[in-house]
Amino acid sequence: SDTSVSPRGGGDTGLHYDRYLREVVDFLEKDPHFREKLHNTDMEDIKQGKLAKELDFVSHHVRTKLDELKRQEVNRLRTLIKAKQDIEGGRGLKIDHQALLKQFEHLNHMNPHTFEVDDLDRLIKSATHDLENYDKERHDEFKRYEMMKEHDRRERLKTLDEDARKKEEEHYEQMRRKHAEHPKINHPGSQDQLKEVWEEADGLDPDDFDPKTFFNLHDTNGDGYFDEQELEALFTKELEKIYDPTQEEDDMVEMEEERLRMREHVMNEVDTNKDRLVSLDEFIIATKRKEFLEPDAWDTLEQNPIYTEEEMRQFEEHLTREENNLIQKTADLQKQREDLERQQQQLNAQKLELQQVGLTKQNRVIKRQVQEHTMRAYTAAQMGGKKAQMST
Repeated sequence: SDTSVSPRGGGDTGLHYDRYLREVVDFLEKDPHFREKLHNTDMEDIKQGKLAKELDFVSHHVRTKLDELKRQEVNRLRTLIKAKQDIEGGRGLKIDHQALLKQFEHLNHMNPHTFEVDDLDRLIKSATHDLENYDKERHDEFKRYEMMKEHDRRERLKTLDEDARKKEEEHYEQMRRKHAEHPKINHPGSQDQLKEVWEEADGLDPDDFDPKTFFNLHDTNGDGYFDEQELEALFTKELEKIYDPTQEEDDMVEMEEERLRMREHVMNEVDTNKDRLVSLDEFIIATKRKEFLEPDAWDTLEQNPIYTEEEMRQFEEHLTREENNLIQKTADLQKQREDLERQQQQLNAQKLELQQVGLTKQNRVIKRQVQEHTMRAYTAAQMGGKKAQMST
């Protein structure tokens, strides 16, 4: 057995802490004692935290490196949260601190300095849980993509006149039919499918097909397992029968969903210990089953409805609510802007009024000062005249 938290191969797990996960596992595997435990511990025991306790027995050098990796990860998360706060704060939006702290579930942020048993336990549990939910999230995202595509198509039809709408509908149906016209698709993971890879990709004689040789040829990193990325690479030939990036009727987003469906199906059939890896033994056993030799036909994506009309109705209602909320927010912001402009105008008017009052007062003071000065000068002149008369 092996563990799903050991990210073998070159593929990204898609987790936001993928690099941290990889570096921790890589360093733990450098410790002989831990590596042996990792490869010999049952998946359920790993999930229950039994492997994490083995951290107490790894070498001082590895523990020191793990401390350093944790400090780097804590700093990365702090930078992410600070950036998010700056963005959200800049928009005047309320920051959801609980949602931000959820990013810390894969480590104990209360102790940001040292990597402890609790950190390994959290990392294993988070990675196991997140990877199990990752495919579901991808399917949900794809469903939203397809519904949005259909919504946009329907909205566009509403803007056309009757003739243009009829032409658009005919073109749409023509593209659907054209996409459905493709060579027979082999059942993923079946003998027919793998033999085609053996012949066309590997350039070998299909009569000489050998499961063990095939496994070793496509175990690209040579670790003795097919990981999810190595499995998905086996379906490229099948997908090329359905999807061509140069053709209007073929959507490459749909191709990746089909690839995901194929990989999930094979994993479900072959990965008996559910560790998200296919060992050589599991692969050899699968090649001896009836399903491998005589598989059912494979239903491609267009043969399975991705969403119901009820789901589409709910999706469009959600879009309408979001659009109305946006319109309301825009109206509120416009009203706030008008209120601020009105207040500014009132302030400007008051300021001007005060300035005018000030000028009037100042003019009165100056006028009074001039009058007083004139009066004093006149009085002085009068007094001077009287003195002159008296002296004569």
